[in-house]
Amino acid sequence: MAVNPIDLDLLQGIRVVDFTQFEAGTSCTETLAWMGAEVVKVENPKTGDPGRRLQPGRPDNDPYYFFMFNANKKSVTINLKSPRGLEIVKEMLKKADVTVENMAPGTIERLGLGYEVVREINPGIIYCQVKGFGEGSPYQNGLAFDMIAQAAGGPISVTGEPGRPPVKPGPSFGDTGTGMLMAITLLGALYRRQITGQGRRLQIAMQDAMVHYMRTCFSTQARLGKAAPRRGGKSVGGNNAPSGLYPCRPGGPNDYVYLTTSRANPEHWRRLLKLIGREDLIGDPRYDTGQARLEHEAEVDAIVSEWTRRHTKEEAMRLVSGVGVPAGAVFDTMELHTDPNMEERGIMQIMRHPQHGDFKMPGWPVRVDGAPPRLLPAPILGQHNAEILSEWLGIDAAEVEALTRDGIL
Repeated sequence: MAVNPIDLDLLQGIRVVDFTQFEAGTSCTETLAWMGAEVVKVENPKTGDPGRRLQPGRPDNDPYYFFMFNANKKSVTINLKSPRGLEIVKEMLKKADVTVENMAPGTIERLGLGYEVVREINPGIIYCQVKGFGEGSPYQNGLAFDMIAQAAGGPISVTGEPGRPPVKPGPSFGDTGTGMLMAITLLGALYRRQITGQGRRLQIAMQDAMVHYMRTCFSTQARLGKAAPRRGGKSVGGNNAPSGLYPCRPGGPNDYVYLTTSRANPEHWRRLLKLIGREDLIGDPRYDTGQARLEHEAEVDAIVSEWTRRHTKEEAMRLVSGVGVPAGAVFDTMELHTDPNMEERGIMQIMRHPQHGDFKMPGWPVRVDGAPPRLLPAPILGQHNAEILSEWLGIDAAEVEALTRDGIL
């Protein structure tokens, strides 16, 4: 039975002034929007967030990246370089609980909206900044995108085949992963503010966030006494076998199953041998312990691969999981997109966009009281100018029209 998404009220009444762009900051504020905060995205009147990929004078034919990171938000367009525009934004900040920015280093300060300025007009605000590199870092003025953070923070160093050049992981951990750490910290600051009334300045660097996500790799380094290695489809720790990607029928580019046997549970290996019809190897000293299997890893992989090649990845996942051994088929984006179960559970939802039509995308994955949060459309550029300026600042329709005419909105 399909699960009906719900409108969350966990952060109802929380107002967020959102100066973010592209992904690292926008992921953070989108999280707040899914949880019920009123997130108002302040955008350039002509092109908006660069993540919209708007081309002046041309229709937007690639809105999908913007949709992914700006669902459930509202948009106002304000020229921050005009005195009146800056004044309007400062009035909004007075009424806000949170503000988040991830502009290039120094930009928000040059606009006249640095931390000291905003704290002066609203001492209780949670002021959040996402940058590529940390304050005090020799690279603190450097620009960064996801792949830069993954390079400088470690993930690229452990991704790829041994003996070959490193590879950038496909998912954007550098961006969205950083945004999630900021969102979690921000929520803690909001909770504490309820007790103290005190605002906070929160800063996170994408490089530093990636170091945080490398903790397993640092534990491997500690054990080995050298840098964590690249091991392809194997775990970086390299301390259990079989573990890795195994080929499946019919041999397409993603026809693999990942299975692993835990070094903490010797029964995994015996269960797997029974499943694949190799009970004759139970008790064989070449494979009977985790250490022995590591010493004969190529042989172990061949034994497992001989069985997986006879099955589709879905069959292999179902059968291996069914005997209590961890397994996961390698599903690509199209397979996940079209999986009816993903939609039935509300993991994938349909965005009903008034300008671009229906668009299926991932929602927020945490269920609350049994239901996932409802996915609402990403805003059209400036869609909420009149609504926000009226509700937040009491500016009437005639003044909104005049501000638009003057190029301030």
